[in-house]
Amino acid sequence: MVWVIGAGLAGTEAAWQIARAGVPVRVVEMRPVRRSPAHHSAECGELVCSNSFGALSADRAAGLLQHELRQLGSLVIGTADAHAVPAGGALAVDRGRFSGALTAALEAHPLITLERSEQLLLPPEGEIAVLATGPLTSDPLAQDLLRFTGRASCHFFDAASPIVEGDGIDMDVAFRASRYDKGDADYINCPMNREQYLAFREALLSAEQAELKDFEQDSATFFEGCLPIEELARRGEDTMRYGPLKPIGLWDPRWGDLYDADVRRARRAYAVVQLRQEDRDGQLWNLVGFQTNLKWGEQKRVLRLIPGLENASFVRFGVMHRNTFLEAPQLLDATLQFRQRPALLAAGQITGTEGYAAAVAGGWLAGTNAARLALGQQPICLPATTMAGALTHFIATAPSERFQPMPPNFGLMPELPERIRDKRRRYGAYRDRALADLAPFAAPSAAPSAAPLAATTGADLALA
Repeated sequence: MVWVIGAGLAGTEAAWQIARAGVPVRVVEMRPVRRSPAHHSAECGELVCSNSFGALSADRAAGLLQHELRQLGSLVIGTADAHAVPAGGALAVDRGRFSGALTAALEAHPLITLERSEQLLLPPEGEIAVLATGPLTSDPLAQDLLRFTGRASCHFFDAASPIVEGDGIDMDVAFRASRYDKGDADYINCPMNREQYLAFREALLSAEQAELKDFEQDSATFFEGCLPIEELARRGEDTMRYGPLKPIGLWDPRWGDLYDADVRRARRAYAVVQLRQEDRDGQLWNLVGFQTNLKWGEQKRVLRLIPGLENASFVRFGVMHRNTFLEAPQLLDATLQFRQRPALLAAGQITGTEGYAAAVAGGWLAGTNAARLALGQQPICLPATTMAGALTHFIATAPSERFQPMPPNFGLMPELPERIRDKRRRYGAYRDRALADLAPFAAPSAAPSAAPLAATTGADLALA
């Protein structure tokens, strides 16, 4: 019997891969016995922030990782594909159906026992176990982990975006479009002129923050890849316009002919707030890039200053919560085994990777290696030329000073044999090498990918 502690994305994937290898697995999940500050349900694989796994195209970093996971026979990515909602060039899911399907899959598997209880201590030494408790590891287990590693845990603060009902969005102001008309018109866009943008920024700067818990205010460290919108506003007048509110590539046909230079100069939006579909029926919409720690009443007041959202009904307000991760370079091998206790493995965001697909990849590798240990086989490392392998090699070998969570990116991968200046061709070469090098590890029953391998445009790459 192998233990998996935590049934988030990493734990769910790990449990599935262990059972798939014919090894019984006991999954311990504390919800609903004890809820975390960010979760809203007891479902396995609940998505607590965005509902997007990132770009679909395999010559984008997140998209390549998704394709690798399809090749490896990932349960989580396969379930995401089955419950996808329109999101332009991204893989976004109906989060309720997605987590419900993952829960049903684990509950139905004859080799998986799903136990609802809080794990207070690490499993006994000698037991094969995967620690996949995520960034919100409960205090008792975190303290036992601290005693085991002898190192202080790292932490930063992460934030989730608000969700509004589609019926409350004024479509006389907002418009449907994807950036550069890539794919279908899957996003709702709320345009701002300069005066509206500056007034909105000023409201963000003066709005009251929710009080941070668990840590002193001055100890909070934001993860640069997931900054609260009010923090972006503080960093400069135009920072939001070069981030989540960038207007480039978005045009409402009601403004006139995009290709008429005079019309374009006169009508182009100064900033644009995008909303991404959260559910299959299009009733719920997420404010893209609007992670926030504002008090809920302030969120309602300030976000209703966005043109088109004056009468928005909020289904979920943004929240901020503590994220904890290990000092992985001092503790873990690229197999995701703890160096001082090889029968214990770690997976997901607690290892210092960032993003949903990265958590799934860690779950796949930790689960595969836990099963191999149980079967008396040697653990594996994935090639560093793959995105999944590059991530695990990074967290095992990165400099420990100022170690921060790392999302998938091509900068982690070994250089190509020949230098390719054109970014589109270079990313395509990384893709081709990664998928070829991963082929020996592919699951025999992995279905052919239904997601596009097609290259992105140069404009898309500029936004990466």
